Amino acid sequence: MQELRLIPKPKRDEYPPYSEKYMELVPDDGLVLQRLSENFEKIRKFIYDLPEERLYFRYADGKWSIKEILVHLIDDERIYAYRALSFARADRTELPEFDQDHYVYYSKADDRSLQSIFDEYETVRNSTIAMFNGFPEEALMRPGANTGNVNKRTVRALAWHIAAHELWHIRIIKERYLGEDFASW
Repeated sequence: MQELRLIPKPKRDEYPPYSEKYMELVPDDGLVLQRLSENFEKIRKFIYDLPEERLYFRYADGKWSIKEILVHLIDDERIYAYRALSFARADRTELPEFDQDHYVYYSKADDRSLQSIFDEYETVRNSTIAMFNGFPEEALMRPGANTGNVNKRTVRALAWHIAAHELWHIRIIKERYLGEDFASW
């Protein structure tokens, strides 16, 4: 495995306030790329250990299945990785928000095999890690925002968002879908 760079945790002014609930889930040690790699493997094992019928469970009306959550994580990672690339390259193109519920609905994740979902997830994850690992150092602090100049972030904050957002959803799966304590993660 290649050596992964350290990326210090972003300061609170490098991401929107709503992201704080995510950011607090990732230790402040700079090992965000290593955590992305390790958490992917941990999540794959965790999900494959679940009974298949649990992958379709919804804890309330209108909530996503576990398969839908996994595809949402892939979609979110792709979108935030693209934002990071755009900001790192100082692209000033306006980047729109995305409607996560719309994406999930049209993903038809429950019709996919778990293997196909994890094949895609792994490909996206490896690409994300390689991209952040290859950015020039000065690019990590480059800021950007989506349309309307809202939700400003630095490139490094986007790496941390991807890792933290993933843990947020694993926490939800453990607590609301399985009735387990996330602290055991």
